[in-house]
Amino acid sequence: MKKSILPAITAAALLGTLIMPQYGFALSESERINQELSKLKKDKASAQQKASDAQNQIGKVQQEKQQTSKDINLIMNQVDEVTKKLTDLNNKVAAKTDELQENAQNLQDAEERVATRDQMLRSRLRLMYMNGFVSYADVLLSSTSFSDFLDRLNALNSIVNQDKEVLEANQRDRDLIAEKKQVVETQLAEVKQLYSDAEDTKAELVAKEKEKEVKIASLTKKEKELEDITEEQQNLVISFAKKESQLLAEQIKAQKKPSNFTYNGGKFAYPLVKQATMTSDFGVRKDPFTGKQAGHTGIDLAVPKGTDILAAENGVVILAGWWSGYGNCVIIDHGKGVWTLYGHIRDGGIGVEKGESVKRGQKIAEVGATGRATGNHLHFEVRINEEPVDPKPYLR
Repeated sequence: MKKSILPAITAAALLGTLIMPQYGFALSESERINQELSKLKKDKASAQQKASDAQNQIGKVQQEKQQTSKDINLIMNQVDEVTKKLTDLNNKVAAKTDELQENAQNLQDAEERVATRDQMLRSRLRLMYMNGFVSYADVLLSSTSFSDFLDRLNALNSIVNQDKEVLEANQRDRDLIAEKKQVVETQLAEVKQLYSDAEDTKAELVAKEKEKEVKIASLTKKEKELEDITEEQQNLVISFAKKESQLLAEQIKAQKKPSNFTYNGGKFAYPLVKQATMTSDFGVRKDPFTGKQAGHTGIDLAVPKGTDILAAENGVVILAGWWSGYGNCVIIDHGKGVWTLYGHIRDGGIGVEKGESVKRGQKIAEVGATGRATGNHLHFEVRINEEPVDPKPYLR
């Protein structure tokens, strides 16, 4: 019995020497792949963080631009109000100027009347001097009868009262017109000062408006730079995902596991549990945040928050986490360069992990509105060799 056992042990030992190197090679290859996957994971996480930071800054810049635009609209309304105020002031200036000219003319007419009456009084004095002075008493005493006396007395009173009234009226006119002229001139000075103040205010508002416009231009430039950073980091993440996909395929092959990269063409399964309204198509559209025309790399399917998202085809998850503007996102590799992407998943709504194999129609996540989303919906993409293509032909 012992003799028969020894050859068996020897044979087993020799067989072990033949098998072990192959096993050791497979193990080291698996370790290499795992190390590369680990490094890629760190690099991808760093790229995702940079893209996310840039996206957050874009959001802040856009909010600041919106506030600046509101400020400009407010300033323009203020400019309109100042313009109306200036128009009113100009009308007041014109009215006061007309009033002042009218009062000046009235003053001139009154002065001419006074001058005429002064001339008349001086003429009377000269006549009296030349003919000899005759007092009012002489006029009365030279009357021929009592009736004549009364007539002469009334005539003298009339002359005296008339002269007195003329002098008093002229004096009143002079005082009134002088006073009014002073008031109007004061008012005119005030109006001119208001006009000057309003012009200064308008100039200040216009300068502020220019400052806001410059700020908006600066913010727009910063926004473009951040968008470039975001796009660069997103492309970097896609590049990392491609490398991960290749390494996962190598890992499956090295470990001799059954591959789930089985897509050979044909239609995908619908990525939701029920048909949904497509709210945004593939191609160029108006960006819901900036209002500008921009490319849209997938289709948007509007459904309530929490709606189940299904894998469109068999494949391996190569990304399951936050990815910049997509928010929480899952990317599945179906083989032969074909990927599907599921974006804006609700927080806590991802149900698969990177490296996990999934089946067609399997629940992988739930709908949300994370990332650059204005409402709950699924953003669904199909990518061929990393480039997005119109998903609709793959679903019909």
